[in-house]
Amino acid sequence: MPNDYLSEELALEVKSSFIFFSLFSALLFNLLPLQEIILLLRPDFVAITLLYWSVNQPQRIGMSLAFIAGLVMDVSNSSILGQHALAYCLITFFGMILHRRLRLFSVFQQAPQIFWVLLIAQFAALLTGMLGGTYLPDWHYFLPSATGALLWPVISFLLGIPQKPKCDSDEL
Repeated sequence: MPNDYLSEELALEVKSSFIFFSLFSALLFNLLPLQEIILLLRPDFVAITLLYWSVNQPQRIGMSLAFIAGLVMDVSNSSILGQHALAYCLITFFGMILHRRLRLFSVFQQAPQIFWVLLIAQFAALLTGMLGGTYLPDWHYFLPSATGALLWPVISFLLGIPQKPKCDSDEL
């Protein structure tokens, strides 16, 4: 059977400390000093992490956490205050709206849909920046959405490790 939903194991509840640790780690990955081409291709790890938690644990993450994470990114990037906050709130909103639908697909089937959510958020950040008077970037401004969608299976696997049920040695 292609999708036997009745035989799937339920994901365990994740501790809030792990969610905050993953967001802090994503923030550190966003702040790494990288060279030219790698910097152009680097996805927004905070956005992907927020999207992951809003899809897989929507009751544990909310708009307020996304807004605070966006303000932290705005301050650390010296960008317009609220630019990333708006984008991250959009990501969290779409993740919470689509979480039931996305959970039906495998992580590889989720990647194109994740691409569109990341692209919408990046477009919102671009519009906010343009209204604030920043320059109009080139077409490669949107490449991190594609690399974020390509990294979605890897990030989903890494962040999903604490959600996997533990094997009981007494079971058959």
